[in-house]
Amino acid sequence: MTVTETDQAAGSRSGPRVLVVDDQTLIRTGFRLILTARGIEVVGEAADGAEAVAMARELRPDVVLMDIRMPNMDGLEATRRILDRDPDCRVLMLTTFDLDRYVYTALSIGASGFLLKDVTPQHLAASVRLVDTGDALLAPSITRRLVERFATEVPYPAAAHADLRALTPRELEVLTLLGRGLSNTELAAELTLSEATVKSHVARIFSKLDLRDRAQAVVIAYEKGLIRPSAAPGQE
Repeated sequence: MTVTETDQAAGSRSGPRVLVVDDQTLIRTGFRLILTARGIEVVGEAADGAEAVAMARELRPDVVLMDIRMPNMDGLEATRRILDRDPDCRVLMLTTFDLDRYVYTALSIGASGFLLKDVTPQHLAASVRLVDTGDALLAPSITRRLVERFATEVPYPAAAHADLRALTPRELEVLTLLGRGLSNTELAAELTLSEATVKSHVARIFSKLDLRDRAQAVVIAYEKGLIRPSAAPGQE
């Protein structure tokens, strides 16, 4: 489901409860006004990571909009602490650059995707609703570009513990194709399987490797050597 479709379909359900975290007051205020106008409740605003962790513990938001670079405690450490305490919370990182090395680290520790700070109001609201459903807001192809740049610099913390021997040969094949950024439809065509069967394989891979979403599957496929970067780190 695309973010647009999610936004259109959201009228039938109450919006998620959101915590907005950014050290710039104008950005926090703008995001709160945008989300509130679209029926999404903003339960709090935090100006740094430490405040975000405390507020997330108290308010238990469904989604956190998290700036990466903040004083006192950055968004990476705050995300790590929030997800350690509440794995069901979804975190969307806010950044200025789509190939920010910190975005890669955030995905590795469990963030559900990222938004550029110049996001349109419609896309912001739709993105929040999308990740609230448990999906990841990041095309695997974009994740792949991040991995190719930064995987050798910032190892995925779970990669060393993920035992690919737990996967069947078919699941290993599916994981490799996930690493190339294929959608379920493309996987089904490539492997001559039904989409339902593909979804079952993907779900078992996530369970066996303790992955949150497809973005992390791409990361681990690279770091386990199933896919080799097409460009050297630091190149397009």
